[in-house]
Amino acid sequence: MKNPLKLLLIVAHPDDESLGMGGTLAKYAAEGVETYLITATRGERGWFGEAADYPGPAALGRIREAELHAAAKVLGLQEVTLFDYMDADLDKAEPVEVIGKIVACIRRLRPHVVITFDPTGAYGHPDHIAISQFASAACMAAANPAYPGVEQWSAHQVSKLYYRVSTRPLLDVYEEAFGDLVMPVDGVDRRPHGWPTWSITTEIDTMAYWQQVWSAVACHRSQLPGYEGLKDLPEEHHHNLWGQEHYYRAFSLVNGGRAIEHDLFEGIKGL
Repeated sequence: MKNPLKLLLIVAHPDDESLGMGGTLAKYAAEGVETYLITATRGERGWFGEAADYPGPAALGRIREAELHAAAKVLGLQEVTLFDYMDADLDKAEPVEVIGKIVACIRRLRPHVVITFDPTGAYGHPDHIAISQFASAACMAAANPAYPGVEQWSAHQVSKLYYRVSTRPLLDVYEEAFGDLVMPVDGVDRRPHGWPTWSITTEIDTMAYWQQVWSAVACHRSQLPGYEGLKDLPEEHHHNLWGQEHYYRAFSLVNGGRAIEHDLFEGIKGL
């Protein structure tokens, strides 16, 4: 292709990019794909230390922003765009406003492929669910030349949208490290169940990059107390965590079928 391939990841918090899709980002950056990131919040409420030591949302937000940029450098990202939404309140944000901001980025960057969380938010996290909905809507809106508020950029049609999904073996490793994976929301305990194998459309081999991913995860030092369980896992478990990343192809304008893909750009390369 005459123009470089472009990949855009859209997530909710600093560290989502490394823990969730770090291997994919590292792989494609190493292959010369331009990789971009949108993060909607600064993770201001993600404190794992003693309550008395919590520096407050503004200070923690600055810390986590710096950690995000350090991790992005490790992963080889071309650019990071950080919105100003409050951690844990993303699902309360005005949808038209958030979608408009993402549309502007999509039109400016013009990615071929967009990745975000699956509709369950990986484990029921409301921020993850919200960004999945916003990103999916933005991919549609970016292609509409009549979409209001972003007229400075011409319409752009994303070729493929993917949801990052968790398999049961991946969740088993996380549970070995952290125990029961549960998130109480509105009086209901949300637990991940994993996507069935037959529903996965895409498997990316990221084994060659697992140590690079772990280095990116380690940049998020304010969060490491919560990740202590990962440090002591045997190397084979790190292979399970970072060696493969699975996706559901939410839509594609260039390919289809039930054969497993091993490249997010299948159907695009060579056009």
